[in-house]
Amino acid sequence: MADILSLSKARKAKAKVAKEAKAAENRVLFGRTKVERQMQDKMAKRDAKALEGHRRTDSQKPDTK
Repeated sequence: MADILSLSKARKAKAKVAKEAKAAENRVLFGRTKVERQMQDKMAKRDAKALEGHRRTDSQKPDTK
């Protein structure tokens, strides 16, 4: 004889498996490690600082009058 199966529990279990699969897919697509995020932040700050260092001030602008 077949086991008695609760349809609501089966539906919830199926949804849970689908949700876990989607989460795993998102981790691969969008996930970065903490070290990767920190490295990208440091590089962005370094680049912004270098760009700001090359900015001209008003006294450095050539007179074209």
